[in-house]
Amino acid sequence: MGRPNGPPETLSIPRTPRLLRALRWTRLVLHLGSALVLLRFAWPRADARRRHEIAIGWSRDLLTILAIRVHCEGRPPPHGRHGAMIAANHVSWADIFAIASIRHTRFIAKSEIRDWPIAGWLAERSGTIFIRRARRHDTARINAMVHDALADGECVALFPEGTTTQGDRLLKFHSSLFEPAVANRALVYPVAVRYEHADATPHRSAAYVGDLSFMQSLALVIRTRETVARLVFAEPIDTGELSRQEVAAEAHRRVATLLRLAQAGTAPARAGDHPGAPP
Repeated sequence: MGRPNGPPETLSIPRTPRLLRALRWTRLVLHLGSALVLLRFAWPRADARRRHEIAIGWSRDLLTILAIRVHCEGRPPPHGRHGAMIAANHVSWADIFAIASIRHTRFIAKSEIRDWPIAGWLAERSGTIFIRRARRHDTARINAMVHDALADGECVALFPEGTTTQGDRLLKFHSSLFEPAVANRALVYPVAVRYEHADATPHRSAAYVGDLSFMQSLALVIRTRETVARLVFAEPIDTGELSRQEVAAEAHRRVATLLRLAQAGTAPARAGDHPGAPP
């Protein structure tokens, strides 16, 4: 997960009462503590189905603490024997937990996350696949790991833009990390991620962009009264007869359609719109 350079958009966010913010911070710390216990003792002994339940439950509880309400449309990958890949546009670190609250997923993320206090350890223990973006040849190592995960029937998620936006544009999807899905003939599930107010207008406070640090971004979310994370899954792409470039292009087209963005980097979504039904 990367972030574009430049200053973040000026935000006007209704403040929650100070006591409520303090309560959220306290509950968040306790919830992180519960993750340490789960990953230390329950996770290593759990089978695939139990891990699915643990990951979904923990992510849903986290989002409840942060007052992020997930609204899911379409059909996410089922939990089963066959591997699947999720390809999503990227707005925030919260994307990970919004998707994980629907389907237990191994994410591909930048290696810098491993160095984050607590969060890095949690990500590593829960199976995150870290990519070293500064190393040109690291894609081959990542592809081998993703290939094995898909072959084992796991669900792997990536953010093929390679960086975050405020959700008002869609950048090019890089095709290299789609190679394991093509090699495994795994279904690719494009998903559009959008953050909204309760009235469905765009909500920018969750966007992790510009010069915001992770803690500053987290603080913005905690001070926000409520956020709706809308996930809209398109119909899955059958990769059987396609190249990785064709898969990337088709995933981009479907996500752009759901976000009502005509082309990469153009036509921001209109206020009040929200992603429609999958194409």
